[in-house]
Amino acid sequence: MKARQMSRLVQQLVAVPLISFSWLMTAEAVEGQKQLYNPNPLPPSGELSGSLTENDIPTGRGGFAHDYVVQLDEGDQITIDVTSDSFDTIVSLLTPDGLTIGENDDGPDGTTNSLLFMRIQRSGTYIIRVRAFGAAGGGPFNLKLTRLRPM
Repeated sequence: MKARQMSRLVQQLVAVPLISFSWLMTAEAVEGQKQLYNPNPLPPSGELSGSLTENDIPTGRGGFAHDYVVQLDEGDQITIDVTSDSFDTIVSLLTPDGLTIGENDDGPDGTTNSLLFMRIQRSGTYIIRVRAFGAAGGGPFNLKLTRLRPM
């Protein structure tokens, strides 16, 4: 066998197991991420009491966030109300692919609670994210999603 042919054979023998190993590691990483990020479903009532802690999702801005999954339908008109006596709340609504389509810091009542009004353009699974304004903050909060009905 010539040196060039031998070199190609060695490359193929090394490359195939490495590619297979790389694919296996990628599949394991995806499964690991699914286990790490597993937002809670919003209860059918649309209401819950939770707590924002340092065990929640790091925001990359020094704070933490807690996510909830909810199924919304095209044409739904909703309000998302988050209240807390412990921290300045921010509520966000994210599409299934992670795009923020609505966010509110301080509600119209002059408090640091959040109130978000949205009209849903496309049916799907959405994420409601609760976080604190700024790098610090956490504690108990109440979240309420209301589906508004036309009169």
